[in-house]
Amino acid sequence: MEIGISMFGDLAFNNATRSFQSPQERLQDMLEEIKLADEVGLDVFGIGEHHRPDFAVSAPEIILAAAASVTKNIKLTSSVTVLSSADPVRIYQNFSTVDLISGGRAEITVGRGSFIESFPLFGYDLNDYNGLFSEKLQLLKEINENDVITWKGKYRATLDRQEVLPRAVNNNLDIWVAVGGTPQSVVRAARLGLPLIIAIIGGMPSQFQPFFELYKTEYLEAGHDPAKMQLATHSHGLIGLDGKALNDTYFPSYAAQMDRVGRSRGWAPYTRSQFEGGQTRNGALFVGEPAAVVDKILYHQEMFGLTRFLMHTDVGAPAHKDLMKSIELLGTHVAPAVKKALAVK
Repeated sequence: MEIGISMFGDLAFNNATRSFQSPQERLQDMLEEIKLADEVGLDVFGIGEHHRPDFAVSAPEIILAAAASVTKNIKLTSSVTVLSSADPVRIYQNFSTVDLISGGRAEITVGRGSFIESFPLFGYDLNDYNGLFSEKLQLLKEINENDVITWKGKYRATLDRQEVLPRAVNNNLDIWVAVGGTPQSVVRAARLGLPLIIAIIGGMPSQFQPFFELYKTEYLEAGHDPAKMQLATHSHGLIGLDGKALNDTYFPSYAAQMDRVGRSRGWAPYTRSQFEGGQTRNGALFVGEPAAVVDKILYHQEMFGLTRFLMHTDVGAPAHKDLMKSIELLGTHVAPAVKKALAVK
């Protein structure tokens, strides 16, 4: 089982000045965090795409290219690339370039996007939300599998015997599909034979079990090799040696970010009871001491059949020192304990 981290590049908000942290400062800190994740033996680092004032990253592949130069072993993926408002040709070229720089460590994780700012920014109609993703995913898959492409669709100019270069180290890349829990998205990924990652960031994780079972059924019925099936989850988390102190420090910034997002979605203000309820075994948060996080990862692995777990670890912009400590503990305490327990099973 692979264990890693993902980030969005959340910017800390200063209540006194009513302003966000400098993106330059956040990106410099992030590169230190990625370097540490590699040094402590984590398997994967993912970075998301947003076009909002509270996030530092709009182009994941540029961050990953920088990360490739300061790491040696860790896999580098987007988390996610909003494929609906991007050009699949350019996406493949960018990530194949990262793959060449990193010596074959790049992946792509694509999604429809839970934020919609990229649609008007790049000139796409939000009414085409699902059609754009479905068509572009098919094109990206074909580009990944073929050097020369002839293709015609509804939303992009025709390709006639076009060679897409450069090619990745092994010619093609792992393309993961990220979903929020809609059956249609799960079925699409399964039928295409693409790895699935489900974001579980609220509610009771057990509610997502039917989606994993649906994927497994559709994947096998489509004739794909069961030995190549890959399943993952992505959940918010932060690790500290003192759980109470971590809660007291982290809750205000976590709640503030959830409320910033929630105001545009009609969510009620985020409460301390929600935060602490999410940390129980049946909750979605991986916030706490190492032993509790180990137990919860193993619980989810057994429940879903996971081959990968990503802890999304910078929600609300925790202090850099707290992120570094969390990454250190995930790599030196949590991941070894999880892998040891799974080896025994």
